[in-house]
Amino acid sequence: MSLKYKLAELIGTVVYVGRMPIAPGTWGSLAALLVWYIVKPAISDPLLLLITGGIFFIGIAASEILIKAWNDTDPKAIVIDEWVGMWIALYLVPHDIKWGLVAFLFFRLFDILKPGPVQIMDDMHDAIGVMMDDVVAGILACLVTQSLLYFNL
Repeated sequence: MSLKYKLAELIGTVVYVGRMPIAPGTWGSLAALLVWYIVKPAISDPLLLLITGGIFFIGIAASEILIKAWNDTDPKAIVIDEWVGMWIALYLVPHDIKWGLVAFLFFRLFDILKPGPVQIMDDMHDAIGVMMDDVVAGILACLVTQSLLYFNL
């Protein structure tokens, strides 16, 4: 196996979290929530968004390599997309585990149910589609979470 493949697998599976036998997407989302909770006090919201954008593009590259290597257009072991979606959902969320869990629950709900535009992105069946369905789910979760925060619910 090439170094390129090994690096793509390490990134795409988020250090093999995606290899969990049950609910790898949920585990990937939880890993992203945990790291957000640890790093949030040290970075600004714009920096979090900038890092998320960088991870998005790295995720596309890793997904492209893994899709070809595994001959699967939407491998469940790829969870870097969940990471990006979760960090989008967590954008502007206060450093409070309660609100982090609210964002997590809405993100998982939109990612699993795939309403409207989430399903359209999922139907793309390529590396961009792998990443974009979670981006859209993250945007929806962010909007709902921020609405709840705004109305103090």
